[in-house]
Amino acid sequence: MNTKVLDTILLILVIIGAINWGLIGFFRFNLIAYLFGNMTWISRVIYAIVGLSGLYMISACGRIRSLGND
Repeated sequence: MNTKVLDTILLILVIIGAINWGLIGFFRFNLIAYLFGNMTWISRVIYAIVGLSGLYMISACGRIRSLGND
């Protein structure tokens, strides 16, 4: 898979996670729990994938920063 495609997919997942946290913070509404159940196996998988996506995007920040130094 192309790195740019992977970066885009994972960025979308991080944005979904950020929107979910915003909903929790502002309205006490957990969209993932609403759609898939509170801590069911599928919601836990979604939380884990979003979390791993966030960790991966840390490396994307480093790559973006290094592009500016060229």
